[in-house]
Amino acid sequence: MTNEVMIVAGEASGDLHGAQLVTSMKILDPSLNFCGMGGCELQKAGVEILFEAGKIAVVGLVEVVSHLKDIISAQITLRRRLTQTKPKLLILIDFPDFNLLLARKAKRLGIPVFYYVSPQVWAWRSGRVRTIARLVDKIGVILPFEEQFYRDRGVDAHYVGHPLLDSVHRTLSLDQFSQIHTIESQKKIIGVLPGSRIKEVKRLLPVFLEASRLIQQKSDEGLVFLVLRASTIAEQTLLDFGVENSRAQLDIRIISENQYDMMAACDVAIAASGTVTLELLLLNIPMVAAYKLSPRTYQFGKFLVKVRYFSLVNLIANDAIIPELLQDEANPARIASELCTLLYNKEIRHQMQKRFDHVREQLGRPGASQRAARLALNLIDEHKSPRDG
Repeated sequence: MTNEVMIVAGEASGDLHGAQLVTSMKILDPSLNFCGMGGCELQKAGVEILFEAGKIAVVGLVEVVSHLKDIISAQITLRRRLTQTKPKLLILIDFPDFNLLLARKAKRLGIPVFYYVSPQVWAWRSGRVRTIARLVDKIGVILPFEEQFYRDRGVDAHYVGHPLLDSVHRTLSLDQFSQIHTIESQKKIIGVLPGSRIKEVKRLLPVFLEASRLIQQKSDEGLVFLVLRASTIAEQTLLDFGVENSRAQLDIRIISENQYDMMAACDVAIAASGTVTLELLLLNIPMVAAYKLSPRTYQFGKFLVKVRYFSLVNLIANDAIIPELLQDEANPARIASELCTLLYNKEIRHQMQKRFDHVREQLGRPGASQRAARLALNLIDEHKSPRDG
């Protein structure tokens, strides 16, 4: 019987969470070896990467169509490996439309399926719960309200806490970070976080940079703008989408390493809505969240999405803790206005940070990857045949 486990992550945050899970599983069972789809974090954790996740990390119907060839290629590659080696377990991380197709193949082959970081079916397309209940053996959920939601619908769900509590921490003080990057101590720092997918960077970065220019024009002091480069985005991409042209007007730097030290150094940040908003919250950084989809995807999504908020911070709090700017609202003038309020109004900034405490409490205790690892290994044990011993 093979000791192989397949793990599939489709974007940067899933790549990080998956790597933590793999590490925890190897500690508990060193005989395991891993293959699958992901990025540099899973690769560093020792996973054999069969297909690079960055090629298919897209959001929206229009974007999926344009990447269909790569999506099909990834499915063929992973299905072939499932058939050839019959892994002990298939671990899926978010990325539901792709991953549920793979789960169907695993089910036919008799391979147990563990879903970690479950799809947000409570927000939209809730009909997928029936598919999940049919194809997935166990789910490790990371948001507190998800466990009951899934259990009420017949899914074996277990709340493990949020994996970011184990990974988000700074290693450098503000003075150390500023010294390394030659930033004068009195200067205010604004974080520019345009996302980890090429399409979202293309849509958001030019808008974020124009907002940055408006902020600098309104300010009588020199500001420093730090652009975070996700591991899935080439530095040249950031340069091409506006960073290079902005250098004549802004003190702007691209930061590719020690992302949490970079975030922690910021006074405020503008971020693509996603996991990064929780990372900023855990580092206590006031922020504005923004997002843009293709017009067609946005119009279609309006009929399906059933939640009041789109940022994870506000979703978990069930309250408007941070400003959310979606589609046309995510324009330079509005972004600049919201950021300036946070940057120069101490009372509003401190009120936001105080409300962050409530969300932190909702995220549970550290140790999510260890708890998820035990769930995954228990699932393997439950499906052992007598011949496996």
